[in-house]
Amino acid sequence: MKKRAFLLGILWVTGFNTMAQNLNAFAVQTTVEQGIIEGEYDTKTGIQTYFGVPFAKPPVGDLRWKAPQPLDKWKGVKQTKQFGPRPMQTVVFGDMNSRSNGVSEDCLYLNVWTPAKRNTQGLPVLVYFYGGGFVAGDASEPRYDGESMAKKGIVVVTCNYRLNIFGNFAHAELSAESPYKASGNYGLLDQHAALVWVQKNIAAFGGDPLKVTIAGESAGSISVSYQMASPMSKNLIAGAIGESGAGINPTLAPVSLAEAEKQGAEFLKNANIANLKQLRSLSTRDIYEIYNESRRFGFPIVLDGYFLPKTLPEIFNAKQQAQVPLLLGWNSAEIPGMAFMQGPNYKEEAYAARVKKEYPNDFEQVMKLYPHGSEAEIELSATALASDRFISYSTWKWFDLHRNNSSQPVYRYLYSKLRPPLVDNTLASGLAGGTVRREGNAPPAPKAVGAPHACEIEYCMGNLHRVKEYAWTADDHKVSDTMLGFFANFIKTGNPNGDKLPEWPAAKAGDPTPPVMVIDTESKAIKAPADARYEFLDKAYKNK
Repeated sequence: MKKRAFLLGILWVTGFNTMAQNLNAFAVQTTVEQGIIEGEYDTKTGIQTYFGVPFAKPPVGDLRWKAPQPLDKWKGVKQTKQFGPRPMQTVVFGDMNSRSNGVSEDCLYLNVWTPAKRNTQGLPVLVYFYGGGFVAGDASEPRYDGESMAKKGIVVVTCNYRLNIFGNFAHAELSAESPYKASGNYGLLDQHAALVWVQKNIAAFGGDPLKVTIAGESAGSISVSYQMASPMSKNLIAGAIGESGAGINPTLAPVSLAEAEKQGAEFLKNANIANLKQLRSLSTRDIYEIYNESRRFGFPIVLDGYFLPKTLPEIFNAKQQAQVPLLLGWNSAEIPGMAFMQGPNYKEEAYAARVKKEYPNDFEQVMKLYPHGSEAEIELSATALASDRFISYSTWKWFDLHRNNSSQPVYRYLYSKLRPPLVDNTLASGLAGGTVRREGNAPPAPKAVGAPHACEIEYCMGNLHRVKEYAWTADDHKVSDTMLGFFANFIKTGNPNGDKLPEWPAAKAGDPTPPVMVIDTESKAIKAPADARYEFLDKAYKNK
């Protein structure tokens, strides 16, 4: 009797929780190219959602390591009320959160949030690509949630794309069987397929296919730079937003097809796999474990002559990129200074030694560009140098290339808001913008000297309320309102200005001190104070 009562209790709670998820919603249907899908209309928010919408055939079996293939039509009504599985990945970044339905090679799903009413047409569209170094990530993460942006009158789409060995593996046998005689870049091709899907179907959600802005952070931002440069995607977008990252040396820049195929051949050799046929015959688990055992951090983007025919500097300098408005920027402390110092040592002697080792021929110039009057100043300079080498310089180069090779407006920001304390002091901030459990004996993290990598995502997407780990203040919500407002205005008009926000001037070609919007509790535009260091790194990285 007790056992039966316990089971009934479990069933009641489970049923209640299931219903609780939908207390404010009723079912809605719309028709896309392949058939009817059913989502939910939330009567409290006024937003319709369609989660786990397939946009390409599952890349499994013979379709593993092939460009995404168009979907077949289906009969009946496809339920799209739950996030689809996220792409195959291990827990590279323990601070990433997910709402997806498991992990699978069958992962090519997207999600839609729309404020459209029954007769709405012509809404602007945002397509957002997640970050994670092309080895991890998930379109269902709470910080990417599209509801707040949809409340601004925008149709929001987040999409999955293949990662790590499943998304970027190249090999001569793969190239030989491909109709375009190249391999790799499958994740970027997935993003392209999602953009094609948007062109064909977004009107069914009230969106305008001629008003599509793409955006992303970190690897997502790098993806935006590649989609903007690709001859396949450049005519599918009306605007672009990049948050910290571009596919330009030294940040996940592409390699030649020959080099990518060589790396693929070495991988198979080290794994004692004879050929592509044997590799394709392996189970998901086997490939997942073999890849993890290799300790590789993914595979490179490829100059495949198809999706990506040339490097980004070559494409932009030839004015062959998407000629659209661009809004981009980076954070004030993308990565800690100890990443450059190789430890928490900010003594004058240690700093000079590190700079001399990295820049033996330009030592004095670097010491001037990144000054060193005290330990506090050295920490700031080491942080700036580490951040520039990691991701800030590549983003600056993208900015510089587009403003000098386009008549379209370019807007640049520096995100500088310090995060508030964590609610739980047993947690620590992670590398991907979330939190991880702090080891019992680990010392407290050093006091932040700026805004770290990925911390701006929940601000610009209006999702502070979905991230519970930080003790958000009125100032944080003010910054989020400002950044969300800038982004929403840009998505609607190609210009972030309006709605009584601080005036944000566009950058002009050739301006040595272009305007930068410093996004903080009191946001304001200033003249760029430190572009000389990017000019130096431009020569050091030979990206002219």
